[in-house]
Amino acid sequence: MKPFRAKLDAAVRRSGSLLCIGLDPNIESFPAHLSSRDPYHAILEFNRQIIGATQDLVSAYKPNLGFYVAHGAPGLQALAETRALIPDDIPVILDCKIGDFAATSSAYARGLFEEWGFDAITISPYMGEDGLAPLMADPGRGVFVLCKTSNPGSCEFQDLRIDSPLQEERLFERVARRSLSWDEQNAATVGLVVGATYPEHLRMVRSLCPNQPILMPGIGTQSGDVAAALEAGLDSNGLGLIPTSSRAILYAGDGTDFAEHARSVAQSTVDALNAHR
Repeated sequence: MKPFRAKLDAAVRRSGSLLCIGLDPNIESFPAHLSSRDPYHAILEFNRQIIGATQDLVSAYKPNLGFYVAHGAPGLQALAETRALIPDDIPVILDCKIGDFAATSSAYARGLFEEWGFDAITISPYMGEDGLAPLMADPGRGVFVLCKTSNPGSCEFQDLRIDSPLQEERLFERVARRSLSWDEQNAATVGLVVGATYPEHLRMVRSLCPNQPILMPGIGTQSGDVAAALEAGLDSNGLGLIPTSSRAILYAGDGTDFAEHARSVAQSTVDALNAHR
C-alpha cells in the first residue's frame, strides 16, 4: 500500500470516521466576534477552534485554496499556519484543482508538497498525463483527479459521450480509467473526486477503480444521499471513500460557542455515515 493511502486508512481506523471536514473560511459567515477582526487573525482563530473541536472525529481536513487567496497575503499566511495546526497523523488535502504544463506542475509540486507540507491535492486532468506527472511523482503524497464533480453543471462536459477503441463511454469514465493506469504507473496515490450527488456515476467509477480512494463532496448542504453514496462508493474493505462536508459543519453556530455546534454536527454526520457503512 502506498504511504498516503496507508496514512488515510490509519486515520479512518483511529477515529472510527470517514468524515473529511472542509476548512472553507467565509468571513461573512463567521460569528460577529470574529468577523470584525482582520482576515488573518479571524481565519486563523476560526480554523484553530474548528480543528480543536473536531480533530478526533475526522479522517482528513480539506482547506479550499480559494477562500484563502481571497484575502491575499494575509489569507495565505493563515493557510500556512492552519496547516501547522493540524496534527501530523491527520491527512490534509488542499483543494486547489490545478493542472498545467510539466514545468509549472513541478513548481506546484515543490511548493505545495515540500514547502507547504500538504499530504494531497486536487488536480484537473484536462492537460493530460505529461503535465500531471510531476504531481504524481512523490510516493508520500496523494492526488485526487477531478472526475465527476458534485455541482449541477458538471454534466456539461463530464457526461459527454466520446469515442473509445472498445466502446462508447462518457468523459468521466475515460478519466476514471486513465486514473487507474496513473495510479499503477506513478509513485503517488492517485484517487478521484466524485460527488455524492451522483450515486450512479459513483457506482460506475468504483467498478472501474475498485481500490483507489475517492474524495466525495456533496453530503452537507448539497444534500447528497448518504446511504446511496456509501453503498456505491466504499471499496471491498469498507474504506476508500472520503465524504467531505464544509458549510453544514463550519457554520452550525454563530456565537462564541460556534465550535461546539460544529462538533455536534460533525458527530451527527459521523454517526450517519457509520450507520450505513
